[in-house]
Amino acid sequence: MRLDDKVAFVTGAASGIGKRIAQVYAGAGAAVAVADLDPRGAEAVASALRAKGTRALAVAVDVTDEAGVDAAVARTVAELGGLDVLVSNAGIQIVAPLTEFGFADWKKLLAVHLDGAFLSARAAMRRMIASGRGGSIIFMGSVHSKEASVLKAPYVSAKHGLEGLAKVVAKEGAAHGVRANVICPGFVRTPLVDRQIPEQARALGLSEADVVAKVMLKDTVDGQFTTVDDVAQVALFFASFPSNALTGQSLVVSHGWFMQ
Repeated sequence: MRLDDKVAFVTGAASGIGKRIAQVYAGAGAAVAVADLDPRGAEAVASALRAKGTRALAVAVDVTDEAGVDAAVARTVAELGGLDVLVSNAGIQIVAPLTEFGFADWKKLLAVHLDGAFLSARAAMRRMIASGRGGSIIFMGSVHSKEASVLKAPYVSAKHGLEGLAKVVAKEGAAHGVRANVICPGFVRTPLVDRQIPEQARALGLSEADVVAKVMLKDTVDGQFTTVDDVAQVALFFASFPSNALTGQSLVVSHGWFMQ
């Protein structure tokens, strides 16, 4: 699975899953735009990639800002020579019972996950069509694209929504060689998940150890967290697939947390 001569734009790439995807893509031969709300974090990742010989660009972007997303993609095309792969990975998490969930928090989470995915995909798709090269658009879903969990109303809603968005992109992009797919990870031990553990412990009246064992990992086949590398390898597979035969699909990588 190679990405030689390809250009990838990865959001939320300063840490966690996005960072590992950027590293794996670079190792497969791609030039990489490391896009993140944190400019210092993005530059640190891009600098490390450049030190290994990768053409890498740090791009500060708020994925909920329409003009900012368009400008970030335009800069990537101008400086790296095109755009072939988008990974819409930026995300946040807020947990609370539905009856206590603030409307502002609901809108904030949906803005990052759904508005950000729409704006990033639209900007990328325009460039992929204009270039005549097509491309691959990858949305970061979740096992919560398939099932619900308590305390996560907007997150579950957003992740379900990404599957619908990907299917529309797949249908509209097919004539131009643009594919769209969704990765649905289980619980990955990132800072985002680490912050959830004490929050869920308080909300559910459990110890932090029980949140991990009885909530996050209880439905896995082996009691293991999904790793950032597990997810990055799926992202590489989707990015490098050569045809429209694989589009409009979602792939769960969760140690069996969810089985279709």
